[in-house]
Amino acid sequence: MLSLKNIYYHPSTAEEPILRDLCLKSNNGKITIVRGPSGSGKTTLLEIISGLSGYQKGEITWFSKTLNARQRRWLCGLVFQFPERYFLGLSVAQELRLGHKKLTTEQQISALTKVGLINLDLKKPPESLSGGQQRRLAIAVQLLRSPKVLLLDEPTAGLDWSVRYEIIELLAKLKDKQTILIVTHEPELFKNFNTDNYELHNGQLIPG
Repeated sequence: MLSLKNIYYHPSTAEEPILRDLCLKSNNGKITIVRGPSGSGKTTLLEIISGLSGYQKGEITWFSKTLNARQRRWLCGLVFQFPERYFLGLSVAQELRLGHKKLTTEQQISALTKVGLINLDLKKPPESLSGGQQRRLAIAVQLLRSPKVLLLDEPTAGLDWSVRYEIIELLAKLKDKQTILIVTHEPELFKNFNTDNYELHNGQLIPG
């Protein structure tokens, strides 16, 4: 179980703290949903959990073991809202191989199969893919790292309705193998799943 206790984050560039005494528990086998308007700190929360950003006070634990930033980076896989901005490979195959010295074609195909991209041309540049395919590719890239926690920033934003539900169904299949935490302004899309729900308000998470 991932647990955040009394997280406090106040960047020097902000007049007020972005997160204050924030607490959260994310359980295995369940999708955790954090809703909130733009600018409420949802992305900042994911960056802190994933170890990309620090915080001034509080504690983040994984099954009661306190984690530093480096340990959180190993534990978590983060999929950004606009993953196409972070693709570095000139092809799908290159994107999948980044950070993996001995990744085989079979492993690449396996990762793509998990996210429903089994017939994708490995030679295609990532930026040529549709929005839904780019989200799936970004998830596949993270799955190759075998993260215990999968963090997703607005995974359905900007997608057609049919593609949104394909992404939702994919996440439902993954939840039994990864702890999944999603920040979104569309929590109603996940109403049919067993979820823990929070609202980010004034720097704190309100359950429900």
